[in-house]
This record gives sequence, structure tokens and C-alpha cells, in this order.
Amino acid sequence: MRAGHQAGGGSARLPAGLRPVTALTRVTTAELFFDLVFVFAFIQVTSLVTENPSALGLARGLLVLAVLWWSWSLFAWLGNRIRANYGITRLVLLAATPIMFVLAATIREAFDDFPGGLDGPVVFAAGYTALRLLHLALHWYATPGMTARAALALVVPMVGAAVLLFAAAVAPQHVFDRPRAVDLAQLGCWVLAVLVDYSAGLALPARDRQVFAARHWTERHGLIMIAAIGEALIAIGLGGSDLATSWELIGASVLAVVVAGALEWTYFDVAALAGEQSMQQATPEHRATLARDAYSYLHLPMIAGIILLALGLKKMPAFVDPTLRHPNTRLPSLGVWSLYGGAALFLLGHVAFQLRITHLIRTIIRPRLVTALLLVALVPAAMMLPALWALGLLAASGLGLVLVEIVVADGQRRRLRESAQAEESGPGGEPAGPTS
Repeated sequence: MRAGHQAGGGSARLPAGLRPVTALTRVTTAELFFDLVFVFAFIQVTSLVTENPSALGLARGLLVLAVLWWSWSLFAWLGNRIRANYGITRLVLLAATPIMFVLAATIREAFDDFPGGLDGPVVFAAGYTALRLLHLALHWYATPGMTARAALALVVPMVGAAVLLFAAAVAPQHVFDRPRAVDLAQLGCWVLAVLVDYSAGLALPARDRQVFAARHWTERHGLIMIAAIGEALIAIGLGGSDLATSWELIGASVLAVVVAGALEWTYFDVAALAGEQSMQQATPEHRATLARDAYSYLHLPMIAGIILLALGLKKMPAFVDPTLRHPNTRLPSLGVWSLYGGAALFLLGHVAFQLRITHLIRTIIRPRLVTALLLVALVPAAMMLPALWALGLLAASGLGLVLVEIVVADGQRRRLRESAQAEESGPGGEPAGPTS
């Protein structure tokens, strides 16, 4: 396919230095390199909450995550139209990657500046603005026929959110004397910035947010989910890195992998396949709406749930180490709620994702919903258990969900996988040709 034609067979031409995404395009190494920064960003969000284990710290972490997720989503939308590993797009993505890394590095100072050096909140706001400007410039260049409404839907929220983040970084300290008032004013500005960004996604017309390659779109989101789940494993690894090896630490590590594996199964076993097939079968305008609702919006609570789970896992090693604590030491309330509430939020987000994206597999929705409610109900009991036993109860709940789904969804799983294999094969059952 020539670079002058859009994917999907349209006649509109792309400007010089750009190539279109096609139905066979897969996620590129340039996109993977950009996404690697988010592994660090997820770790930093967890550290931000760990340093302030309170409702305020949790709210700050979730707001930072929401801001970063939307910035990532904007590049994901653009990367589904123009190839990320070619020409101008690759140069822009390479320029965006160090900016994103600086944003991640300043997450712990996004609200409170550390002594010495540059002003952390201002650096974060400046990095966010630079990242959005790069996206806007590439989006404008790649869309010669951009409507005035589409341009306003991109520019206005970017300016509004940037102004609000700069205001949160500078204004509250000069307006209020009490620290509590400063914190609330900062949170208010951040909440408004998030609302501005996410509301703008609803205002953009479907024709201006087309999804050309369903496989590329779902694969990109699947990979960022793997990065988030990997951060949960990194959290317990970092938490126990300075501790002596013990049976308790080994047990906690194994149970953490079981919990993470249950989340991976929940997302990838059949629901990811069903989502991809639903995207492929949808009309172009409906596909864009599904992509926005099910992926750009409903993946955020799943990511947030994993981050909360990572927060609880990060605390786990210190509470199971026999040289630091008594074997029957319990996790603090925040640790238990992070573990069980994070897993429940992930499952509830995934239920909402399935209800929005697909009718292909509904039998697994009820077990996931019941498990999420069960996890919330188990929180008081988990608070009474030793830390290792609380983690074991969570792992047992995840394993129970997996076993139930194997039983109730076996026929649908087989049909979905056979359908996916048929789509990936060329004529006569041979593998399809190389991607473009």
C-alpha cells in the first residue's frame, strides 16, 4: 500500500513522511519503546501513594495515573492511523519518549516539591504541556482536512488542562495559608484537568477518531496491560530486595505471582479475543465509539486496580519477614484494602469492559462480578489474618475464579480461538502474509 492512501481503502492522502496503518499492521518497536516508560511511571505512582499512605495520597496517585493514561491514549489513537516506526511519526515518538520519562521521574514531586533543584510540580506541568504539544503538532500534520470542531476538541482541552496543572503547581501556596486548604485546592485543579481531558473525548466526532486496525488497537492495549501487571510483580520484588531470603518471603512471592497470573488470565484468556473480534466486526463509526468507551475509558479502572494491588504487594515483604515482624503480624488497613480493593476494581472494570465491547462471551461476567463482590466482603476477615494468610486468601479467590471460568466458558473459549486462528490463516489454512 502506498503512503499516500489511508488504511481501509479511503482515497484521502497522507502528507509526506507518513505511512498509514493497515489491517495487518502490528505494534511496532517504536511504540514498545515509548510504552516501556510507563513501567517506570506505574512504579512511580505506587511510590507516590506509599510515601503518603492516606486518602490524600491515594487521590493524588489516581489523578496522576489518569493524566498519564490520557496522554498515552492520545498517542495510541494517532498510532492506529499512521505508522509509528516510519518517518516523521518515529521522530516525534522518539522526542516524546524522554519527555514522558521526565514526567514519570517527577511524579513523586507532582504535588509537593522536594527541597533543592527545580520546582517539581512546575516541571511536571511543563512536561505534560510539551507532550501534548508534540501530539497536537503530529495530529494536525497527519490530518490535512481536520474540521474546526475537531481542532477545537484537541486544542481547548489541552490548553485548559495545562493551565489547571500550572495553577495547581503555583497558585494554592500563594492563596492559602493552611496546608489542608493548599492540598484541597491542588486536588480541585487536578480533578478539573482530568474532567476537561476526558470530557473532550466525548465531544470529538466519530469520523475524526477512526480506528483503522482493530488488531493493532487491541494488541497495543494488551501490551500496556501486561506492563501494568508486571509492575505488580516488580513491586513485591522491590519490597523484598533488601531482606534476607526466608520461607515466608518465598511464599509471598509465589502467591503474588499467582494473583498476577489470575489477573492476566482474566484479561487475556478469552475476553481479549472477544474484544478484538467485536472491534473487527463493527462498522467504522461504531468501532470508534467502542474503542473510546471500552479501551480509552474503561481500561483506566483496570489499570488503577492493578496499581492498587501493587501498592499492597509492595508492603507485603516487610510484614512477612520473620526477622522484622512476628509471623502473625497483620497488614494495615490500607494494605488490605489495596490488595482486595485493587483486585475487585480490576474485575469490576473488566466486567464493564465486557458489557460495553462484546456479546460474544457473557457466561464469564457473572463469576467475575460475584468474585469482585466477594473480595470486598472478605476485607474484614483479611484484616484479622496474618499478612501471608491474607495474601493466600486473595490468591485462592483468583484461582477459584479461573477454575470456574474454565468450566462455564469452555465451549465459547474453543469457538473464539478457532475463529481467531481462522482469521490469522491465509487461503488453505496457511499463515497470512507478512504485515505491512
